[in-house]
Amino acid sequence: MRHLKLAALLSGGGTTLQNFLDRIAAGELDAEVVAVGSSRKDAYGLERARKHGVPTFVVPSKQYRGQSDAFSDAVFEELGRYELDLVLLCGFMCLVHIPERLIGRVMNIHPALIPAFCGKGYYGHFVHEAVLEYGAKVSGCTVHFVDNHYDHGPVIVQKTVPVLDGDTPDELAARVFETECVAYPEAVRLYGEGRLLVEGRRVRTLAEGDGAT
Repeated sequence: MRHLKLAALLSGGGTTLQNFLDRIAAGELDAEVVAVGSSRKDAYGLERARKHGVPTFVVPSKQYRGQSDAFSDAVFEELGRYELDLVLLCGFMCLVHIPERLIGRVMNIHPALIPAFCGKGYYGHFVHEAVLEYGAKVSGCTVHFVDNHYDHGPVIVQKTVPVLDGDTPDELAARVFETECVAYPEAVRLYGEGRLLVEGRRVRTLAEGDGAT
């Protein structure tokens, strides 16, 4: 696996970012986080980044209401200041339009099995409430490449968990998050090993040793 330079975009507490920082520190992922951006200046994820000496920036989404193109331009202008291999959405609650230079280099994780329980309005506890209300027997997480629609790009990795009788949204969320902590780094590692081949909506995972690193 080649050494990857990562940027993370977030809007909240940054638990997904923390998972990456911890795994990198433990030597489980050959990567470094070189920048963290937020759509909110009070997002605790920014503090997590600063504690690890990672540069941060804020593009306040409130200043760009109804101007999604301008917001996206501002975000990617900031990211353009850094040498990057991959951009990770880590609880980033804004739709962005991916510039041509970064197509296939932006990933997101969603706390359900896309194409179920996804799209606009399905985030955080709303996802898990919907899963329970529907009566689904399994849930899980999905890592996918990002295109210019909510939760829509080609799927890279999915992992499942059972939905148990009597589950609360918080209990289900905790179980799903455990899989997220495995699935997202796995997807990044596969990318770094050159083992992800995108064919339309499908992502083929090449055998170990067959990737173009």
